[in-house]
Parts: sequence; structure tokens; C-alpha cells
Amino acid sequence: MYLDLFRLKALPFRLSPDASFLYPSRPHDEARASMAAAVERPDGIVVITGDTGAGKTTVIEGFLATLDASVVVARLNQTQVTATGFLQGLLVQFGFSPFTMTHAEMLATIGAFLAAQQAAGRRVLLVVDEAQNLAPDVLAEVARLSGFEGGAGQAIAIVLSGQPALADLLEAPAVATTAARVRGHVRLAQLPSTEIGAYIQHRLDIAGADGRTFFEDEALELIRRYTGGVPRLLNTLCDTALMQAWEQHSLPASAAHVRAAVDALQWVEYAARGPAPRRLPPAFPEPVPVPAPVAPALPESTREEALGYVQVSHDGRIVAALELRHGRVIIGRTSENDLQIDSKYVSRHHCQITVSAEGAVVEDLNSTNGIHVRGERIRRHVLADGDVVSVGQHTLTYLAVPPTDTNS
Repeated sequence: MYLDLFRLKALPFRLSPDASFLYPSRPHDEARASMAAAVERPDGIVVITGDTGAGKTTVIEGFLATLDASVVVARLNQTQVTATGFLQGLLVQFGFSPFTMTHAEMLATIGAFLAAQQAAGRRVLLVVDEAQNLAPDVLAEVARLSGFEGGAGQAIAIVLSGQPALADLLEAPAVATTAARVRGHVRLAQLPSTEIGAYIQHRLDIAGADGRTFFEDEALELIRRYTGGVPRLLNTLCDTALMQAWEQHSLPASAAHVRAAVDALQWVEYAARGPAPRRLPPAFPEPVPVPAPVAPALPESTREEALGYVQVSHDGRIVAALELRHGRVIIGRTSENDLQIDSKYVSRHHCQITVSAEGAVVEDLNSTNGIHVRGERIRRHVLADGDVVSVGQHTLTYLAVPPTDTNS
């Protein structure tokens, strides 16, 4: 790589979110301020939206890094779940094993946990990533959670982060109860043209550039035209252009290096890409009133009942859980997977679990580090209840028996 030649101490344009590289644009500062206010004095729900690559994850990571031990954080990024699965995932984050609890028991456990945290002087923050995928009955649970109150007011701060479709979703009549609880909505967009050079230099300086110029003016103009100021596109193109410059032992990178990078990426100019597709508000049924903070019965779900569960653990602590139904679950490092494990030891698409009437099967997807069962690297394994599969430094525990009653 180009670190030694260019005298850098870190890669300046990595795609994985890194809070230390966060560029303080006005919308990003507004998002951090909204989250800080929500934690300090919970009052409804904060919504953060932006297209893929706008920096939602980075700004959230940066904010979470500023919190001390007095804030208990739960973060959910598996959002294509039932209401039951959502509550189970939340309780797992709080340190409970909820898979035999009824719905009423789960709500009672959450309420008791929140009350105990308030009494101990701690605050609780729930961050839901990819929230545009939440179903109406799950959003009803979010509204119900935001209504839990203790002696010091609302007991939990909630942040919903998602793509612009989340804004459309919150306009649907079926989720009016949740939309009414929204107290702030921050929209992250691409950087203005005048800030693109400052963004690039900001990341370079953090990586050790110390003010040195890495891109000629003509190169920066091409970068503006091909990225439109989208942070993820900026990172991709700048990194690829620096690789071109490294191959020729040349710095600063020229317009020719950027053109070579564009050719390698097979990009067109940003203006020719067209607008990102927007999902229309779903045609949900009329909303069912959900009073708060009491816990009424869930709206009847039309989704297939879970046939099992997978728990993700790290250093002996459960960090995530996901329902398993008929079909396939892809597990990997990035957010486009059904189950995300954000670790450098996990490949982008690492493995999959396929569930059918015959049972559940885990398969490696040509990952770098593979998957292991009882210390042996395997390509395919039929899962039995309680089986533990090692994925990098994380473990997946398969639970074949679903709860007996999720609606009482």
C-alpha cells in the first residue's frame, strides 16, 4: 500500500466507519447535537436519514464514542424481524435471555430494567440502524418504548437511523402513532462542492499528512464531478486515485490518476447516475391505537412464526440475536447482510444459514477465515440445537426451539 511512500500512519479513505475521521459538516454536527439532547433529556424519537454513504453510521459511532459508562447503549441493526424478534433483540442487548418469555413478560422486563437504570442514575439509549425496514407492528413497539416513563420522565432515548425511505415510511397512516413521537429529524446529504476539498484534507491530516497536498486542483475538480460530494464515493475514488499515484511513485495525485481510477471503477459522472430510487410509502392497513406506557396486546402479525434463533456472542457476551424462519440468512461484515458482524475477522459475506422443513444448515461463503464447529473448519454443517459456530472472534449459537407462546 501507499502508507510508507506517502508517509502516512493510517489509511485516510477506508470505507468502514471510523469516528476518528468524522468530518464536522453542519448536518453531522446537528445529528450529534440531536442525539446528545435526546440522551440528556429523552423526549420522543430522533430520526436520522440519508442515502447510502452519507455518513449516518460514522456520525453515530462518533457520538457513541463520547458517551461514558453512565449511559447504557443498545444498538439494533437487524430490522427485518417481527415485533417479537425486535423485543428479543433489545433484551439481548440489555443482557437478558428472552427466548422463553411471552410478549407481556418481555415488556415487563424492559420496563423493570429501565426503571432500575433510572433509579441508579443511568440513562438508556436505543439506536436502531436500517430503520427503513421496520414493519408497522415493530414501529408500534418503538412508540410504546418511547412512552415508558419513570420518576425522571421518559426512561429511554431512541434514535432511528435509515435511508430516505424511512421518512416516507413515517408518513404512512399505519405508523402515525410512531410518527407522533418524533421530536427531531436530521437529513444527511452529500457535501456541498465548496467543502469537498476540506473533507479530503481533513481525512488526510488525521492520517498523518500534516497539511501536505495530495491532490492537484484539476484532480479535485474531477473528484467533485464523479462523486457529487457523497462521502462514501469520495473515499472510494480518493483511495483508488492514490493507489494509481503510488504505482507511479508520484504525488500529488494528478487528474490523470483520477481518470485512471474512474476507469478502474467504471464510473460515470455523478450527475449522470440519476436520483437514488425512492420507495413509496407502503400501503399499510389503518393504524391500531397503541396507548403508552401500558403494554396492550400486539397487533396480529401476518408473518411466519420463527422456527429457531441464532445468538451472536463476543468475549462471552451476547451482542445480537436474530429469528430464523424458512429461507436464507446471510451473515457478514457489512450492513447489507441479514445479520451483520462488524469485525475485521469477518468477510463481507461470510456464511449463510438456510432453514427448511428438514432443519437448518450453515455454509461457508468462501470467507477468508472460514467457519469452525468444535475447532474444525467446515464448509457445510447441519445444525443441531445448541450448536456453536465460530466466525472470526465471534460465535453463533443455534437455538432450534422457538418460544411456545409469543402473543399472551
